[in-house]
Amino acid sequence: MKVLISADMEGVTGVTTPDDCEPGHPRWEYCRRLLTGDVNAAVAGFAEAGADEILVNEAHADQRNLLLDRLDARASLLIGAHKPLGMMEGIDRSPDAVAFVGYHMGAGELGVLAHTYLANSITSVRINGSPASEGRMNALLAAEFAVPVVLVTGDDLTCADAAGYAPDAVGVPVKTCVDRYSAICLPPAVSAARIREGARRALRRPARPIPAEPGGYRYEVSFDAAHLAALATYIPGVERTGDLSVRFTLPTMYEAIRCFRALTRLVTSGIEPRYG
Repeated sequence: MKVLISADMEGVTGVTTPDDCEPGHPRWEYCRRLLTGDVNAAVAGFAEAGADEILVNEAHADQRNLLLDRLDARASLLIGAHKPLGMMEGIDRSPDAVAFVGYHMGAGELGVLAHTYLANSITSVRINGSPASEGRMNALLAAEFAVPVVLVTGDDLTCADAAGYAPDAVGVPVKTCVDRYSAICLPPAVSAARIREGARRALRRPARPIPAEPGGYRYEVSFDAAHLAALATYIPGVERTGDLSVRFTLPTMYEAIRCFRALTRLVTSGIEPRYG
């Protein structure tokens, strides 16, 4: 049994503010241990349920946040930037299941540190007419590889969101959202025990990939500044639908998510430090 863990940071135990997950900040140094703790709890649960190969894909910011010397020895770590599939690198290595650890709500939604790829510049993302968090995007990509999402951890709203895109997954809330930068948090030992048990249960009950959506994938993306929408149209096939919005359609999620990632990289070049 092979398991892929996609590990983000905003949804980790105790993380509530940008300083907690901004590389180089003193709070980030502390929260790296919390991130590693949540991941280790998932690794332990999966191993106890029979997983014999566990790959952890580092999925936050520069993708170099996990502490390798503290990682459970039953896992290996895929770390570093410029991965072709980003948060889902490794999904093409034939895992039997994928877990989303430390995930969060999408742009324009209530949730601790809610965003989609860019902290504030993207205000909304919809796929085929419905709001799309990073979790939903990644679940749609996993479905193309016939891999079910079996575990999602994050705040309570993130777990509720996951019930819509991965109904067979076990959701483990490690904090309760109060507002974007505040939450009621469990102590690390408590959340670790819950994640470990959730991972054990996740492999012991049947889970199926969500079905592919017919007709391809139409992305609609909104920004907080008009020049960012203009920048996005430099990508062939991306068209402007308003001063602040663009859309594109591609036949597979593999193509669509790569286009969206390219769009975010291009748009980042236009974010101004004062008027972004």
